[in-house]
Amino acid sequence: MAPDDLTPGLNSLGFAKSPSDTRVVVAMSGGVDSSVVAALLADQGYDVIGVTLQLYDHGAALAKKGACCAGVDIHDARVVAQSLGFPHYVLDYENIFQETVIEEFADAYLAGATPVPCIRCNERVKFQDLLGTARDLGADCMATGHYVQRITSGHGPELHMAADPTRDQSYFLFSTTPEQLEYLRFPLGHLATKAETRALARKYGLEVADKPDSQDICFVPDGNYAGVIEKLRPGAAEPGEIVDMDGLVLGRHEGVIHYTVGQRRGLGIGGLTKPLYVVRLDVGAKQVIVGPKSALSKKVITVDGVNWLGDKPFTARDEWKLSVKVRSTRPPRPAIIRPQSATRAEVELETPEEGVSPGQACVFYDPSGGRVFGGGWIS
Repeated sequence: MAPDDLTPGLNSLGFAKSPSDTRVVVAMSGGVDSSVVAALLADQGYDVIGVTLQLYDHGAALAKKGACCAGVDIHDARVVAQSLGFPHYVLDYENIFQETVIEEFADAYLAGATPVPCIRCNERVKFQDLLGTARDLGADCMATGHYVQRITSGHGPELHMAADPTRDQSYFLFSTTPEQLEYLRFPLGHLATKAETRALARKYGLEVADKPDSQDICFVPDGNYAGVIEKLRPGAAEPGEIVDMDGLVLGRHEGVIHYTVGQRRGLGIGGLTKPLYVVRLDVGAKQVIVGPKSALSKKVITVDGVNWLGDKPFTARDEWKLSVKVRSTRPPRPAIIRPQSATRAEVELETPEEGVSPGQACVFYDPSGGRVFGGGWIS
């Protein structure tokens, strides 16, 4: 189990009672990770309850007959629960997910941002509504299959990167509050590789042992973001101009929703001597502004909606020397965080980063270790 679960006198989930007297709700997505979490805890004798959320209907999202991946995932979770002998419930959170995740995704995209709906789903659905349901069920804690570590210190539980940096999901969990962290458990965060997880799945005879990992946003399984936006917001793909940084018209486009900051391919501009990149989207003017790669570099960014997980108040001193990630696929880089309020900060990067995009998260890390100090939204 995770490093903080090894305290003498406590069970592996950190409670001073037997596993059989400890109820844990496992958030089961139907994938191998959450299924292994449920199997591990059931094998250790915990009072396990599996809960799967029905969040969306692929057929409605994509206007595509026969798209039933959500149903397949629910079925897989149910089969795992039946095979291991613990109760399993399916909760219809489709309306909540639509209102708090999908609608905001569409609005943010239309405003020229590059949203990260997986973070909003964790923040507003899984770690808010589902966590509340777990409490209603009398659970002592809720466990998930996320690859992060929860390590207890003298100040309480801390959020840390996973042992396997290639599987780490801390970027997507930066908005987890201290109160939520008290209640959550992440039993897979200490594993060295994903292969260990699949080996455990085979050990427990789980049918999902070789199920592929999901690679895209759940309600955009084919990666066609613009197609989903057009269905959610008919008429959103209005044509406009592609202009350079001086306002010179270089071409036409079929809607800003087809472009993201940093994009180079698919601009449809011929006769260029040097490649151009999308450096900004002006939704009001229906313009895609392009420029050289150097124009993508940013050294100072503003971050709003800060969730702080440090031991001292965020306003306790003038600046914090930490590392930050401005995209999930990039390693943490040295930076100085200067609080402007309890929820707003200026972040100065030691080395300029390319493709910093509004709507993405900027996550703060301990420069000498894997602890997560929170983060916010690039504005």
